[in-house]
Amino acid sequence: MDEPITEQVKALRAFNRSYTRSTGLLEPYLDSALSLTEVRVLYELAHRAQSAASEIGRELGLDTGYLSRILKRFEARGWLQRHSSPADGRQQDLRLTPAGHAAFAPLQQKSRDAARALLERLPAAERVELVDAMAKVQRLLAPPAASAAARPRTAVLREPRPGDMGWVVQQHGELYAREYGLDARFEALVADIAARFVRNFQPGWERCWIAELDGERVGSVFLARKSATVAQLRLLILAPAARGMGLGGRLTDECLAFARTRGYRKMVLWTHSCLTAARSIYAARGFVLTKSEPYEDFGQSLVGETWELKL
Repeated sequence: MDEPITEQVKALRAFNRSYTRSTGLLEPYLDSALSLTEVRVLYELAHRAQSAASEIGRELGLDTGYLSRILKRFEARGWLQRHSSPADGRQQDLRLTPAGHAAFAPLQQKSRDAARALLERLPAAERVELVDAMAKVQRLLAPPAASAAARPRTAVLREPRPGDMGWVVQQHGELYAREYGLDARFEALVADIAARFVRNFQPGWERCWIAELDGERVGSVFLARKSATVAQLRLLILAPAARGMGLGGRLTDECLAFARTRGYRKMVLWTHSCLTAARSIYAARGFVLTKSEPYEDFGQSLVGETWELKL
């Protein structure tokens, strides 16, 4: 091996040692009884409406037998359900149960809290420098793609920045008008909700997440404090171009994880019966429909629904 590559190998290994020490990967992962691999499998299951074991195995590069043993352990704990695939009866679709989502949510929040604590050690300018450097590392080490369309897409959830609230209002106005025929009064309602959230924001008890795909805003969700024990999920939305990737589930999971770590006992939300994709996300995580009421507003005949989940 020539001298330059030898030194580069040493530098890469030194970086790996430093990174694993800084992020605590050598300790029991997230103070849980699960291994890092098991948590990664849980992550993939939680952020897919359903998937085959082969898909998860390819994504994580896991041996089939090893993955099968992990899935059997999850199933024994009541975290996993299997269903025959409608597309191929020889395959089984995997889906997390509400108990599985409940087990995953605190791990998700612990991971985010650990990353936040690591970044908060740095001044703001150095945080930007670090994130840019990590993005470059990720890009350089990504496997070569056959075409631009085949390249993996980068989805992130972040805190809101100036201009995001206007985007949230615009997206609700445009999408609900186009897909459900709601008039401008609905956009006004969303603008009022967003304005009150910003004006009355309670740090430590409320959060907003903005979803980005390849650097473009594609979704949002808000967690508002309804009472000392009740949190309210609001303004969950996903642009059409980002649907089918599990981002709606990720946004919902962030709300649930945050609510549980803050000691809320219940989460509530209000939605419409026509929002079938959102209702599927809520039902999969154990939300229960507690009230359904027809009404006339926004230029349409609608059915409003209240859903609740005990945390």
